[in-house]
Amino acid sequence: MSYFRTAILLAAMTALFMGIGFLVGGQGGMIVALLVATVMNLFAYWNSDKMVLSMYGAREVDERSAPELYAMVRKLAGNAGLPMPRVYLMENQQPNAFATGRNPEHAAVAVTTGLLQTLNSSELEGVLAHELTHIKHRDTLLMTITATIAGAISMLANFGFYFGGNRNNNSGIGPIGTLLLVILGPLAAGLVQMAVSRGREYEADRGGAEISKQPLALASALRKIASVAEQVPNPAAERNPASAHLFIVNPLSGARMDNLFSTHPNVENRIAQLNEIAQSMGQTRSPQVRDGGRQAGPWG
Repeated sequence: MSYFRTAILLAAMTALFMGIGFLVGGQGGMIVALLVATVMNLFAYWNSDKMVLSMYGAREVDERSAPELYAMVRKLAGNAGLPMPRVYLMENQQPNAFATGRNPEHAAVAVTTGLLQTLNSSELEGVLAHELTHIKHRDTLLMTITATIAGAISMLANFGFYFGGNRNNNSGIGPIGTLLLVILGPLAAGLVQMAVSRGREYEADRGGAEISKQPLALASALRKIASVAEQVPNPAAERNPASAHLFIVNPLSGARMDNLFSTHPNVENRIAQLNEIAQSMGQTRSPQVRDGGRQAGPWG
């Protein structure tokens, strides 16, 4: 089922890319767009993890350079029945994290230094378990390729703005059509990203709670991350907004202003789901989780 869903969504993104190619350059533009989309999908399949990690300046760590973090990931990966992913650290004061890779055998988990400084050990376990769930469900390939094609759609729409409006043949869309293309093309790509990301985040929260056995700690982590992310910018994410849906909480400073088109579900709704999961596990809300107090771990 995971492969079927991935194929359907990738086909939708490719069809959108081809449609914009047709509007910009007619049938020839559509063929070129198909070829470009095919090459991009193949390239992203083999290099998605490298692209995203490089984009955010992530450096790989191991049990010598980050023993507590590495040991935590190894324990949770064992709980999830996953091979040990590579572990990366991003020098960024915004607390956040993401997972990437084409499959569980070629996966990576990346966290920011801000995350390590903000969360306690239980909360960090919840976040890491969330990201490992993305790997287990093979969301990482889908989300990374979606980000790649969404960025290309925005680029193609901008290309059409400069060249599409000057076309006088039957395949031209004119200045008004070009303006609509520039506005609606990236918007359509964003809606697909939203559809991909929102449902996946709820499922990853649920899986993270099951792997870590601490749904309330993950709820507390989400509240802390969202609160700090509103105040601390993520420059790399601002430069690459098409990749924002990879993170556990939306890293874009303006994202909270438009909940309708946010790639992430509302944090309070996610917390409510985690509270329900905790109740089903027979857990009650602890004072530490309720007050959201900070207790940084030894890695901070």
